[in-house]
Amino acid sequence: MDHTTTAFNQELGDLKDSILKMGVMVQELIFKSVESLKARNRNLARNIIKQDVEVDKLELEIDEKCINLIAIRQPKAGDLRFITTAMRIATDLERIGDLAEDIAERTIELADYPLLKPLIDIPKMAKLVQDSVSLVLDAFVNRDPEKAKAIWGKEEEVDKLRDLVHDELIEIMSKDAKTVSRAIPLLLVSRHLERICDHATNIAEDVVYMVEAKVVKHGGEGVKDI
Repeated sequence: MDHTTTAFNQELGDLKDSILKMGVMVQELIFKSVESLKARNRNLARNIIKQDVEVDKLELEIDEKCINLIAIRQPKAGDLRFITTAMRIATDLERIGDLAEDIAERTIELADYPLLKPLIDIPKMAKLVQDSVSLVLDAFVNRDPEKAKAIWGKEEEVDKLRDLVHDELIEIMSKDAKTVSRAIPLLLVSRHLERICDHATNIAEDVVYMVEAKVVKHGGEGVKDI
C-alpha cells in the first residue's frame, strides 16, 4: 500500500469519525430535549438550543472534508459512494439537531404551566427515535445494509405512537378549549419526533445505497440497481 493510499484511507476514517461524533451529539440533544420537556426545565432547553450551534458547525466541517476529498482524491465507485453518503448523513443529522432544538422551544413555551397529563407516549417515541439514529449510524460504520433496513419497523412504531398522542390531545382539546395552548406544543413535539425518525430512515436508505449501489424508496419498496 503506497503513501497516497494510506493517507486517503486515514482521511476516510477521519470522515467516519466525524459522522459518529455528530451522531452522538444529536442523540444527546434528542434525549435532553425530552428530559427538559418532562421537567419543564427552561434552562436545560436553552442549553440545547446553544448546543445545536455546535452541530451546525460540525456539519459544515464535514461538508468541507467531503468536497475536498472528492476534488483532491477523485475517488471511484465505493469510496465515492461512501463520501457522498457521509455528506447526506451529515445533512440529516443537522436537521435532527434542529428538530431537537424545536422540542426545546416547545419546552420553553410550556415551562410555566402544568402538563395536561403525565408524559408516557412521547418519551417512548423519544427512546425509539434515539435507538433508530443509533441503529442507522451503526449500519453506516459497519456497512451493514440489513441492519439499516431494520429501521422500517421502528418507523412504524413511532408513527403509531404519534397517532396515539394526536388522538388523545385532540380529545382533550375537544372537551376543554382552554387546554389548546398547552396541547398544541405537545402535538408539535410528537411531530418533531416523527420527523427525526424520518431523517433516520433517510440515513438508512443512504447506507443501503452506499453498500449495495441500490436506491431504496418508500420504506424498502421498489429497489433498483444503479
